[in-house]
Amino acid sequence: MNKLILSAAIAALASGAQAADFSLRVIGATSLPTGTLYQGVEFGGISSIDRAADGSYWAISDDRGGERGTPRFYNLSLDYDASGFHGVRINSQTFMQRQDGSTFPANARTVDPEGLRVAPNGNLYWSSEGNWSANAAARYQPFVREMTTSGAFVREFATPAMYNYVDNASTGGRSNKLFEALTVAPDGTVFVANEDALIQDGNITTLNAGSVVRVTALDPVSGGARAQYAYALPPIPVDAAPGAPFGPDNGLPELLAISDTQFIAIERAFASGVGNTIRITLAEITADTTDVSAFASLAGAAYTPMRRELLLEMPLTYQGITLDNIEAVSWGHTLANGHRTLVLAADNNFSGSQSTQFIALEIAPVPEPEQYALLLAGLGLLSLAHRRTRR
Repeated sequence: MNKLILSAAIAALASGAQAADFSLRVIGATSLPTGTLYQGVEFGGISSIDRAADGSYWAISDDRGGERGTPRFYNLSLDYDASGFHGVRINSQTFMQRQDGSTFPANARTVDPEGLRVAPNGNLYWSSEGNWSANAAARYQPFVREMTTSGAFVREFATPAMYNYVDNASTGGRSNKLFEALTVAPDGTVFVANEDALIQDGNITTLNAGSVVRVTALDPVSGGARAQYAYALPPIPVDAAPGAPFGPDNGLPELLAISDTQFIAIERAFASGVGNTIRITLAEITADTTDVSAFASLAGAAYTPMRRELLLEMPLTYQGITLDNIEAVSWGHTLANGHRTLVLAADNNFSGSQSTQFIALEIAPVPEPEQYALLLAGLGLLSLAHRRTRR
């Protein structure tokens, strides 16, 4: 049983309890196979998941249209407890609607759904990476919108134009590298981030160097951008296998707010022919973090990024689970022992070699240092467990 000590910041997720250290334990995993049909439409492409007030979960598919069907989202029930993950049930399927009330087309790429979060009023916020095309008439820009749980358009946020597709070469967004991460802070602020660097901000991640993405705070009342911060992505941890059809990559697919300034971030790296490496980090906007809203380019600029601290690195196979393409994280339900949980979900890319994977994690307090040392010896833990100090 591998454990990693989390920070006092994670205590805020429980219920404002006194600062304490926590351990993170994999409860179990389950999956739905590629090809699973619901109401005659293939289920999959789950890129974001969020728990609803009634205990069910909203999950969005990144089907752009022109692939498996109409762009859509689902309501799910996840059955797990401290002993394991027992199953997933699909409760409903809903098509997203455009401003005119029509659904997005099923036979053309006009949107790329990636992020989904429950809004304070019970509606849903969602993000799209848009679709790059050299043909301007077929080019669709990224966005963040609000919709009802029946899929009806409510409004669109005014995201900074720097994210928009221009030429996919000299400036602006990179194709399929835009709005993946989306979260809502307790004060209602909506945060959205691109998956990998904008063109003007430098190169995307490589095996030898990291990159930087922009996390934008959107005002929930005005709909405009309030501030923007830089998040530093590390280099890709594992190279692709020899002869692989494409190289490895790394990105920021999701954020989950702990407080108004602290977030759990999911970093997902993939190496073709090898597999996925998932990093769970603590990201924080501190008093020293630079608001980079006015920076036309981050390449060579002087600024202080968000504080980033690695909480857990999940290699290709972790605690007996072969990791799939994890892109989503949500708070889960509280276990019978009073411990909070996290849920991770994977985008199967509608690939027969992948599945829609769900993983449940238990967040549990650990004993004080002296007792914890004895616990480590008694359990014979295999991985490094350490108490960290805040910088």
